[in-house]
Amino acid sequence: MRLADRDARPVPWLPTGRTADAALAGGAFAVLAAMTLVSIHTGPPSRMPLYSWALLVVACGALYFRRSHPVAVAAVTLAACAVYYPVTEPDGPAVLTFVVALYTAAAEGHLTAAVVLVGIAVGGTVAGDRRDDVNHLADAAGFLLIGWFVAVVAIGGVVRNRRAYLREAQERARVAERGREAEARRRAIEERLRIARELHDVLGHNISLINVQATAALHGLRREPQRAEDALTAIKQASKDVLREMRATLGVLRQVDEAAPVAPAPGLARLDELTGGLAAAGLKIRTEVEGEPRPLPAEADLAAYRIVQEALTNVTRHSGATSAVVRVRYGAEDVVVSVEDDGTPGSGAPSAGGSGIRGMRDRAEALGGGLDAGPGPDGGFTVRARLPL
Repeated sequence: MRLADRDARPVPWLPTGRTADAALAGGAFAVLAAMTLVSIHTGPPSRMPLYSWALLVVACGALYFRRSHPVAVAAVTLAACAVYYPVTEPDGPAVLTFVVALYTAAAEGHLTAAVVLVGIAVGGTVAGDRRDDVNHLADAAGFLLIGWFVAVVAIGGVVRNRRAYLREAQERARVAERGREAEARRRAIEERLRIARELHDVLGHNISLINVQATAALHGLRREPQRAEDALTAIKQASKDVLREMRATLGVLRQVDEAAPVAPAPGLARLDELTGGLAAAGLKIRTEVEGEPRPLPAEADLAAYRIVQEALTNVTRHSGATSAVVRVRYGAEDVVVSVEDDGTPGSGAPSAGGSGIRGMRDRAEALGGGLDAGPGPDGGFTVRARLPL
C-alpha cells in the first residue's frame, strides 16, 4: 500500500465530519467543567458566577463550527477567554478551547490569521498584567503560554503541509494510473492493428494465389490435365500455408499452449518459396539481390517479407501483368526491397492510396523507413521500401 493511500484512509472506529466536531465540543465542555469543579472544591471557598459558565459553553460550542469557519471560531474562543478570565475566580482551563481553534485555523491554511490572533492574545495578556501591576509573561508560566501558542500554530502548519503533500501524492498516483491505462489501451490498439495487418497480408496473398490457381485449373482441366494438376497442388500448398499462418497469428490472441506446426518465420530467407508459389500460377518472377545477404533484425526481416508479399499479391490481381522483378539491396544501415511489374496502364494497377499500399507504408514507417509506390517510368507499377536496420 502506498504511503498516501495508507495515511489518507480513515480509521473505522473514529467519528468523522460533523459527528467528530460535535463529540469534540461536548467532550471539551465536559472536561473543562470537571476541571473547573475540581478547582472550586479543592481551592479556597469560591463560587463561579453563572455568566462564566455561559462563556464556557460559548467557547466549547463554537468548536462545533471549527472546520467550516476556522478563523471565526478562533476569534470567538479568544473573545470568550478575554471576557472569562478577568471575571472568573478561580481561573479554569478555558484557554484550551482557543488552543484547539488556533490549531484548526493553522491546519486549514489560515496561518496569517492564526499568527495575528496569537499576537492579539499575547498583547491582551501583557496589557492585563500591566493593569494588575504584575508581569506574568516574565515568569516560566508566561513563556510557556507563548511557546504553547507558537507550537500550536507551527504544528497546524506542518499538518497543513502534510495534507497538501498527501493530496498531491494521490493526484500524482491517479495521473500515473491514468497514464498506465492509456498506455495499455494504446498498446492493445497497436497489437490489434498489427494482427489485422498480418491477417490482411496472409489472407490477401494466399487467397489471391488460390483464386489464380483455381482459374488456371478450371481452364486446363480438359485441355491440359497436367497443368490442372499442378494448379491444384499449388492450391493445396497455398491453403496449407494460410491455415498455418492464421493459426500462428490467432494463437497469440488465444494464448494456446498447444505447439504450432514448426516452420521458419516469414523473412527474406523464404523469398524463393514466396516467388515459387506465384511462378506456379503462371507469373514470371525474377529475383535480384545486391550486397551480401545476411540475417536481419526480426522486425525488419518480417516487414521486408510482408511488403514483397503484398506487392506480389497486387501483381497477381493485374490482368495486364505477366512478369515482375523483385530486388533486394543489402546496405550497411538499411535494406531496400522493390517490386516492379510490367502491367499496362488501366489494367487494374493498385491505387497508391489503397489499403494494401497504406498497410505496406505503415510497416515501413513503423521501423523509421519509408515506402514509395506508383506507376513506373516505362509502365507497370513499382513498389519500393527502405527499412533501416
